Order: sequence, then C-alpha cells, then structure tokens
Amino acid sequence: MENIIYHGSNVEVSKLRILQNGFYKDFGYGFYCTNIEKQAKRWAITRKGNTVVNRYTYKACPTLNICSFEEMSDEWIDFVVACRQGIDHDFDIVEGPMADDQIWNYVEGFIEGKISREVFWGLVKFSYPTHQIVFCTEEALKTLTFEGSDIL
Repeated sequence: MENIIYHGSNVEVSKLRILQNGFYKDFGYGFYCTNIEKQAKRWAITRKGNTVVNRYTYKACPTLNICSFEEMSDEWIDFVVACRQGIDHDFDIVEGPMADDQIWNYVEGFIEGKISREVFWGLVKFSYPTHQIVFCTEEALKTLTFEGSDIL
C-alpha cells in the first residue's frame, strides 16, 4: 500500500538520511514524517529560514520490523519515555501519535512522579490528533520516494 507523507523543514529534503544528533525524540533517532500535512507545516515553521513541506510516497515493506501505536496507550507512553531517555530500540519504523510540547509537559510530570498515569490520561484526552512515522534505518528509508516540496 502506498501513502503520501510529509516532512516539515527549512530546506528541500530529496536525499534522505538519518541524523543522530540533538535531543532524544518520541521514537528515537530517525527521519520523522507525518500523514497530516498541516502538522508538517507546523514542524516547518519552527525552523529558522524557509518553511518547506516535503512530500514522499511511502510504500510499506512487510519484511521490516515495524512498531505501530494506533493511539496513545500505556505501551505508547512507556515507549516514548524510554526513547526520550535515550534508550535504543531495534525497530526499522515506528508510527503513532506525537507527544507535542503540551503533551510532553504532561509526560515530564508523569516521569517525575508529579502526576499519576490516570491524571496523565485525563489531561491528554483533550489534545488534537497527531501522527508521526519515523524511519530509523537505511532499509526503512528505501520505502520512501521523494515526490517534491513546497516553500510556504
């Protein structure tokens, strides 16, 4: 199955690569995309310089090791916490909801023991839908074909 996905940046990204620098992200290091164009635009405007939304065709590969979270769950928050703490995983692709800035504040409160798991779920249920898919290996990047970009 093929889908169009987006990557927000300040440059056109036609040659894909995995950057392993900076802070730890929700699903670890990799090339982050989303199936929500509006979300990619939000990602792009947080960068200095141009606002660029890149488009890719994603063709799923059944031989890759994929972890998919349909929604925020206890398994999802535990996975995000581990990745944000720098704990590696062995998935080629990870897909699921995103812990945006507001949700991340709740995650930090949960990690620090300031809010319980129950309170966390009560707070995040009012968040708008998000989506992210991260390509963590070179093999995973091969499932993407660059289709073009738009400077906003």
